[in-house]
Amino acid sequence: MRVHISIDMEGIAGVATTRQVRRGEDDYEPARRLMTDEANAVIIGAFEGGAGEVVVTDAHGDMANLLPERLDARAELVLGSPKVDLAMLEGLDAETDVTLFVGYHGGTDQQGVLAHTYSGASFAEVRLDDVAVTEAELNARVAGSLGVPVGLVSGDDAVCDRVAERLPGVRPVMVKRSRASQVAVSIHPSEARERLRNAAAQVVAGAHQLAPQGAAGPTRLSVDLTTQGRAELCALVPGAERVGPRTVAFDAPDVMVAFRCLRAWLHLAAAAAR
Repeated sequence: MRVHISIDMEGIAGVATTRQVRRGEDDYEPARRLMTDEANAVIIGAFEGGAGEVVVTDAHGDMANLLPERLDARAELVLGSPKVDLAMLEGLDAETDVTLFVGYHGGTDQQGVLAHTYSGASFAEVRLDDVAVTEAELNARVAGSLGVPVGLVSGDDAVCDRVAERLPGVRPVMVKRSRASQVAVSIHPSEARERLRNAAAQVVAGAHQLAPQGAAGPTRLSVDLTTQGRAELCALVPGAERVGPRTVAFDAPDVMVAFRCLRAWLHLAAAAAR
């Protein structure tokens, strides 16, 4: 059985502030260790659940946060950026049996710890078919287009509530509760790792019962940018339409094309700030 793990940092137990998730800040190195240790807990659980192969993709920031020498040696690590094909899901393919989302967070339309959807600086809201989505929902749709189900999503109560509401069959694992954008009530990291290990083992063991998320077919992507200048550049993408001063939209034949457009917008929006 082939298991894929996509791990972000904002939803890791013990992480609550921007100083912890930004390279160069004093609190970043301890957060890297917390992130790597949660990855290890899920890797261990995956193998206990019957995995024969585990691939972990670093899905935070510059996507080179996990500490390779600290990571369980049985897993392969995909790190570095930009991950051109699948971004936070790099390493996933149609041969994968299940993917697990670890350290995820709420979206732009939610109150949660360090909540955003792909870019807090550029995207004020990201929508699929006129519904605001989190990274977990978007990535679940992309994985589903490849026929791969999501088994679990871990993070704060914001993302876990959204998973329970919109991703049937996916197991939410809450490791902290949001009190403000940079305030969390977190369980101890060791307790979080134990919960994740057990959940991963159970989910992987029952992966054959899971179904991919999302329906195939045309998908409308729309994004509210944080500035008009960012919207101007994003509207340069062929097929994109500027439907408001800070809003762009794109009608895609499927979610994968919509996902590629979103990532192009991400880089164009970042260029507008330079």
